[in-house]
Amino acid sequence: MGRSRGGLTSKIHHLVDGRGAPMVVVVSAGQSGDSPMLPVLLDHLSVPRIGSGRPRTTPDRLRGDKAYSSRGHRSLLRARGIIATIPEPADQVANRKRRGSAGGRPPAFDPDDYKNRNHVERSFNHGKQWRGFATRYDKLGIVYRGAAVLNAIIRCEVPPGPWRHRQ
Repeated sequence: MGRSRGGLTSKIHHLVDGRGAPMVVVVSAGQSGDSPMLPVLLDHLSVPRIGSGRPRTTPDRLRGDKAYSSRGHRSLLRARGIIATIPEPADQVANRKRRGSAGGRPPAFDPDDYKNRNHVERSFNHGKQWRGFATRYDKLGIVYRGAAVLNAIIRCEVPPGPWRHRQ
């Protein structure tokens, strides 16, 4: 997929639901960043409705880490009507304060809601437990993505246990 100093690599990007089950799985080159993949992930989101109607393509809320705290991402989420729970990095806070009243007001941030972002991290850790997937034996990106999707399907089918909270 991608080439970095370590060799050929790839990255998996997820959009997960409130339980940590992946809804969108995208594989990209290893040297690419996480932040540019947010619009791609949102474009791939499609949740079928029970009964009739168009699939749902807009989540209620997006919880992301500081890598997603850019003006472009916030405006994209605002335009789509998605509430953003993304902390502001220290350098952005300092730049905003340095500009004074021209820096604008800080973006809204709910620290209690941000605590639920651990579902994303647990989703990635679930994939790391699968040996064939974690060791990256697959040569083709499409096969690697297939393994990631299969892992997501297995995760959705596993009944809740003591390691997984019911909601």
